Amino acid sequence: MFVFRDLLSPRTWLAFSHHLAGLVIGLVICTSAVIFVALGVGLLPLMLIGVPIIGLVLRGAGWFAAAERARFGLFLGTRIPGWQPGARGGYRWGLIPSWRVYKERATWGEVGYMLARLPVSILTAAVTLVVWSLSLVLLTLPFYDKSLPSGGAVVGHVVLRGGPEMAACVALGILLLLAAPPVTRGLAAADAAFTRLLIAPRRDASALAARVSELERSRERVVDAAEAERRRIERDLHDGAQQRLVALAMELGRAKAKLADDVDAARELVDQAHAEAKAALTELRDLVRGVHPPVLTDRGLDAALSGLAARCPVPVQVQVDVPVRPKPAVEAVAYFVVAEALTNVAKHSRASQATVVVEGHGYPGTLHVVISDDGIGGADPRGAGLTGLADRVTGVDGRLTVESPSGGPTIISVVLPCG
Repeated sequence: MFVFRDLLSPRTWLAFSHHLAGLVIGLVICTSAVIFVALGVGLLPLMLIGVPIIGLVLRGAGWFAAAERARFGLFLGTRIPGWQPGARGGYRWGLIPSWRVYKERATWGEVGYMLARLPVSILTAAVTLVVWSLSLVLLTLPFYDKSLPSGGAVVGHVVLRGGPEMAACVALGILLLLAAPPVTRGLAAADAAFTRLLIAPRRDASALAARVSELERSRERVVDAAEAERRRIERDLHDGAQQRLVALAMELGRAKAKLADDVDAARELVDQAHAEAKAALTELRDLVRGVHPPVLTDRGLDAALSGLAARCPVPVQVQVDVPVRPKPAVEAVAYFVVAEALTNVAKHSRASQATVVVEGHGYPGTLHVVISDDGIGGADPRGAGLTGLADRVTGVDGRLTVESPSGGPTIISVVLPCG
């Protein structure tokens, strides 16, 4: 059953179709490429008319490579990664290549693949067709052997006539038929490896490019988060502490004016100014604590988070187990995540209690922060608050996940690298 399943497997016949399609495509593309390259090079001395023709060939190589990636995915299920945007350089007026185009590996890899597609497909298609057709010829030889013009099949100068010779041919045909599916798929895998060598970036280069892209996106998010935080601080200073200090100055001015003729009124104004001064100090202390509390620098996460829990209107249980203190940047992000999460719990969750668990794993290892509550749930990870938290966490290569089904509970989990 396994033998027949292998012969009838869709993977086998998709690979077979891949070889035949590659032969037809290679014939068209390789012929066109040779003609256009020869035409472009030949017209270069004539006022550089050949430059846009060569540019068309280079652009066509990129389009052909993209189509081939799709074909390999369709027939073989093989993913061949593409080049990062801008890896081939740019074109002026759509067809005039910039100097960088001629220096990039992506350009010449795709041009080389366009020229090599025909000979590679000839080889793979020829071997595939020979294996399948020869196996069928040998299997069916006993049925038409006597009808051949020579009176039998001829191997070298010997005519095959006897039963043992026919049996050997049939046995060889069976072996070739059994070998045909793995040969077909093996040639397809080799074709994919050859294609990946020419039109895909190297694994280390691809991983590096993906890493750079992720870092660029992370940097943008961190810059946006920092700008939003700066605007918040400005707004809080302007609408809170600044207004109280203005009121304090006015009260002191009025008290100074009344001090000479109405001591009691002046005393009352001074008392009001004193209250305003205390309120302003409280707001400034809360503002500084929201940016980076001194207790976090002096005593670490345990004390800082305990202070947050004490000020939260919802009862909060805090558990901190961090054997080795992480970097200040990681500590600040963890504190900010817990502060924002507890603020959201107090404002939106309708929870009766919340839990904060912070654990350090290994050295340098990771820092795990989990904030949970028993509220109504339904928190939207794409909302402004949680998006801001995710941006902060991503800025230090961390990961944030949110589980908040309708009806609760809500669980915010953060993993921060400490290395």
